[in-house]
Amino acid sequence: MKSEVESSQATTFRYTVAEADTAAALGSGEVPVLATPRALALAEQATVAAVAGEIEAGATTVGTRVELEHLAPSMVGAELEIAAVLERVAGRRLEFAVRARDGGRLVARGMVTRVVVDTAAFLRDAGASAAG
Repeated sequence: MKSEVESSQATTFRYTVAEADTAAALGSGEVPVLATPRALALAEQATVAAVAGEIEAGATTVGTRVELEHLAPSMVGAELEIAAVLERVAGRRLEFAVRARDGGRLVARGMVTRVVVDTAAFLRDAGASAAG
């Protein structure tokens, strides 16, 4: 399994906040602004994209740790720029810096740790845990 991904892999993408992304819609609050759980999902999506094509066939990455500060609200229709940079590689562990900007304003930042795993073994173990 290829686990030695080179650091400084990065990705940036744009995302427009929809009604379904709001705290009110997701049940994480009562206001119609980008929900923190959705901001986190976008950050994780960026980390996956940052190493896409760098992970050996039959392997994938799974999230193991997240630290996210949601600093400011973003309204429905806001166009976000989501970015992830692979800052540290320690064996199978990949540590990413993530950020989200709404225009020039930083709205979220944090760190996401992912681990490279064998997909089949991971799913087998998950199934065994669910059955047992």
